[in-house]
Amino acid sequence: MNEENNELLAALDSVAEVKVGDVVKGEVLAIDDARQVIVGIEGAGVEGVIPSRELTADRDANVNDLVKVGDVLDLVVVSTIGSDKEGGSYLLSKRRLEARRAWEEIASKHNVDDIVEAPVTQVVKGGLVVDVEGVRGFVPASMIENRFVQDLNQYKGQTIRAKIIEINAADSRLILSRRDVLNEERAAALTRVFNELAVGDVVEGKVARMTNFGAFIDLGGVDGLVHVSEISHERVSQPSDVLSVGEEVKVKVLGLDAEKERISLSIKATQPGPWEAAATEAPEGAVIEGTVKRVVDFGAFVEVFPGVEGLVHVSQISHKHVDNPSDVLKAGDKVKVKVLEVNPDKQRLSLSIKALEEAPAREERSERSNNNNNSNNDRPRRNRRPRQESAPMNYSTQDEEGSATLGDAFGDILKDFR
Repeated sequence: MNEENNELLAALDSVAEVKVGDVVKGEVLAIDDARQVIVGIEGAGVEGVIPSRELTADRDANVNDLVKVGDVLDLVVVSTIGSDKEGGSYLLSKRRLEARRAWEEIASKHNVDDIVEAPVTQVVKGGLVVDVEGVRGFVPASMIENRFVQDLNQYKGQTIRAKIIEINAADSRLILSRRDVLNEERAAALTRVFNELAVGDVVEGKVARMTNFGAFIDLGGVDGLVHVSEISHERVSQPSDVLSVGEEVKVKVLGLDAEKERISLSIKATQPGPWEAAATEAPEGAVIEGTVKRVVDFGAFVEVFPGVEGLVHVSQISHKHVDNPSDVLKAGDKVKVKVLEVNPDKQRLSLSIKALEEAPAREERSERSNNNNNSNNDRPRRNRRPRQESAPMNYSTQDEEGSATLGDAFGDILKDFR
């Protein structure tokens, strides 16, 4: 009897004491209806419980698909359930042990200022939750971009490159910054772009974002600006009317300012201008339809193609005398015109409305009496200059209405006296 007691005491003494924080091995004994796993702790002779939340982060997972009776798992003791040594049981966790080991590995592999790649697993108030090799990290909203971001949901599911700002395994604290990485990449890209680009170069880029005054084009980590006036040869009210974010475009470099980190670009400079086809589409003598764009004192400017305007001089509006062109024409009028002269190099197009109208019949002048003629024959006569019919050549469709000069209205008249 004494021998049996001694064996029992020896067996009890050999049972290892289980403490909170210990890493133990547990054999799966059963899986109950409460979606928790019952295990026997090896070497301790006691049982432990693993709730499903301590087994996996997937709330919809089926515990029976994750473990089977007889499986042996590495676990960490979270707390005790019951106080007596023989009948006591423990709350165990597989997830926390994996997280602890991941933290130990992260702390051994990485330091502050290291750059890591991390999938964004969750968008929360104030920032992004990321997974860094099994460890939960956090990117504050102020450290996501080098500019303000309205909607953080666009990052969910993306894998980002971020710099470690703080790492503390004891407190399970890992803070990262994507902004620092972007700033470093932009600095390197600026150096590269300003070394490689020159004014006049034509390159490809992607529309990054748009404002009311233009579109920013990504040239490979550096944005250049296409002002709204440089988007198209035609008038553009809003960049979003003709461009979309992500669209690939060809741009010409108009200016480079390394000190201010500014790059001026143009899309329209890479496209054929409307005047290049004017000589073909509107040759001298052609009859075309246009729209009156504006009326000035010396005539009216008529748009015959998008971006191409020609001048109908006041003398070419009608066979009748016209004092003020605005008495006959107004902006928006559709008119047919005849091309008198086209000069694409100088972007000048002379047009006529009256050339398409039949001239009124002239009344025959009665001859004056010979006596009256004789009285006038003694006077010397000056050669009468014919009436000015052609349009002045000294105009530009780019001028404002108030900038017209006397040369605009009387260019051909004055040249007779040169």
